Amino acid sequence: MPDIIEFHDRMLSLGLARVSEAAAIASADLVGRGDEKAADQAAVNAMRNQLNMLDIAGVVVIGEGERDEAPMLYIGEEVGTGKGPAVDIALDPLEGTTLTAKDMPNALTVIAMAPRGTLLHAPDVYMDKLAIGPGYPKDVVSLEMSPAERVRALAKAKGCDDDDITVCILERPRHEELIAEVRSTGAAIRLITDGDVAGVIHCAEAQKTGIDMYMGSGGAPEGVLAASALKCMGGQMWGRLLFRNDDERGRAAKAGITDLDRVYARDDLVTQDVIFAATGVTDGSIVSGLKREPQALTTETILMRSKTGSVRRMVYRNPIR
Repeated sequence: MPDIIEFHDRMLSLGLARVSEAAAIASADLVGRGDEKAADQAAVNAMRNQLNMLDIAGVVVIGEGERDEAPMLYIGEEVGTGKGPAVDIALDPLEGTTLTAKDMPNALTVIAMAPRGTLLHAPDVYMDKLAIGPGYPKDVVSLEMSPAERVRALAKAKGCDDDDITVCILERPRHEELIAEVRSTGAAIRLITDGDVAGVIHCAEAQKTGIDMYMGSGGAPEGVLAASALKCMGGQMWGRLLFRNDDERGRAAKAGITDLDRVYARDDLVTQDVIFAATGVTDGSIVSGLKREPQALTTETILMRSKTGSVRRMVYRNPIR
């Protein structure tokens, strides 16, 4: 039986930052060009190339889709040199392809890494999500509560009025009733057009972003990435998979999910220590976007480890040859 190689998150973290940086730099020439697919493909290629330089035996568990839909970084793809620890990889090479194509705020390259078998293999379906930042009692809000009840419960825990709460919601027609109910409490809403990984992360930095809570449905794979970030920064999150048809229920079965109604807490989505990196492509409230100089390209990356709770911001000036 081969020796199990320990997951040294400290040693791997800088390598993970390089992966997200490479994806951001690769998409630089496509910011504002209106071509979502080209920007995404450039980020995918760069991220894959950089991942394969790492001494890991990695498997992509959250990726670009099924193998027949995505030629690179598909779910189940093996990455790395194969010489290091066995790890799960969750990634979104370009979180916000539309944001990149339109040069709108909060486009990121995102990746998380954890020991093998510790990230939920979330199928590509919707997930009902709820998240708050650190410092609150456990389960102060829940998915079982109505949106208005969540606002009132969080305001009580924060020691403020309902209208002092700000909720982040993805702007979609399916959220019209949710938005109306939240507004009926007097709470403010920050609507975002895309990028709900960033939306969830905002809760962990409420003093900086002004956002107290995230709620609404979005992609389940992005839910695992967001939970990885919150596990590092502190905060609570819950998710429940949403299925629209038998095909989507079949995807869950293929991923090994049998309880279709289960509510996953943050530590169910990410069961052990995780490292997380995100690099800005366009300017946002989490990190700055790509900056061009005459002979260099500068990126900002946020690099986090759940084991220590450390949050590091790194500026990388990459000479253009």
